[in-house]
Amino acid sequence: MKKSTLLTLLLINFLALTTRAQINEGAITTSVPFLQISTDARAGGMGEIGVATSSDAYALFHNAAKIAFNKSKLSVGVSYVPWLRNLTDDIFAGNFSVVNRFSENSAWGADLKFFSLGRIDLTDNSGNSTGSINPSEFALSGYYSLKLSEKFSMGVGLKYINSNLDVDNNSLEAVNSFAVDISAYYQSDEENYGTFNGRYRIGVNVANIGPKVEYTPGEENFIPTIGKLGGGFDFIFDDYNTLGVNLEFRKLLVPSSGSLSSRGWFEGMFTSLGDRPFSEELREVNWSLGAEYLYNNAFAVRAGYFNESETKGNRKFFTLGAGFTAQAFSVDLSYLVNTSDVNNPLENTLRFSLSFDIGEIYEDY
Repeated sequence: MKKSTLLTLLLINFLALTTRAQINEGAITTSVPFLQISTDARAGGMGEIGVATSSDAYALFHNAAKIAFNKSKLSVGVSYVPWLRNLTDDIFAGNFSVVNRFSENSAWGADLKFFSLGRIDLTDNSGNSTGSINPSEFALSGYYSLKLSEKFSMGVGLKYINSNLDVDNNSLEAVNSFAVDISAYYQSDEENYGTFNGRYRIGVNVANIGPKVEYTPGEENFIPTIGKLGGGFDFIFDDYNTLGVNLEFRKLLVPSSGSLSSRGWFEGMFTSLGDRPFSEELREVNWSLGAEYLYNNAFAVRAGYFNESETKGNRKFFTLGAGFTAQAFSVDLSYLVNTSDVNNPLENTLRFSLSFDIGEIYEDY
């Protein structure tokens, strides 16, 4: 029977917790954590912020309600993120997304996220090679967004989730499941504030609402249902210079350790807001600050900071980014500077994403 080496099993276990850089006593873990990986270099340059930023080709991951305000009729995005580049060179996350604002008040979108764990060599009990496998995970999603007024929209999404991490022929079952996203977005009109114009934005998204999954029969695990709330303000100095500042809060809507097996997925989403003392619930909320300077809608410079409690994962890092636009084509880059003792899978990694805006330009901006 084919068996992986102990090192491979440890690597798989580590990768199954990809978005939690270190598991400590208070950290909350889930199955299929690849659903939380942001492949968007624009958001990556602003501390992973995206729930209340302006809409673009990658809005579906952050807040699908935004796409009803998308500036172009059609936006297409392609991105690639090397993962654990300090350890290996064949693990990555990729993304392909399409946003179609087909009328003034509504839009649809589709998104494919793919996570490859690279090639894993297998051996038998004597250490002899028995071949290799390429475990992977993906999620295919569809979204619809509708403006309920000139300034407010809501969105809903449905995603199919597949995770195949089997490295021992029969030890782990493939996961096939589904999840739902529900989101809302508010964007004010541009108003004058004396020496500059401004616009504010508010966004909320509850993503990955879905049933528990099983890698091993009889052992159910929650998927990473997460709530996001954020806001931002654009300082519009003139036709060429705009500065956007953003703040975002996130919380896993998953019960804390110790009560995982006793609660259903729907009940667990709500009880996760109060299954620990209030002070600990606050520590489960991570936050980000981000800023984006845009010149002539052609060049952007970005910076951000991400913070997570030391007892809930201890991810802390600064981010830097830049973006360039030429006609309908845009390229965005971001880089992460870790400030925590916990290793980050994106350390020493340059993220990049491409997007194309095609067709009619709407007048929301």
